Amino acid sequence: MAEGKGMYDDLCTEVRESANAEGAIVIVVNGDVGSGFSMQMPEHMKGVVAGVLEHVTEQLRGTASLLS
Repeated sequence: MAEGKGMYDDLCTEVRESANAEGAIVIVVNGDVGSGFSMQMPEHMKGVVAGVLEHVTEQLRGTASLLS
């Protein structure tokens, strides 16, 4: 799971357990303790998640339609 306690690790644990998921990422913008993220997942899933996050980044930047 996580390598260290992130600023939103407790929330990430809650999300992962509530979803009965193998892994979870929580991204918070302007939360009570600032902006940040926490990630909990087995090592073998990190490459897959990196690809998903790259796709999300492309969508946020408006370039996903160019790559489809």
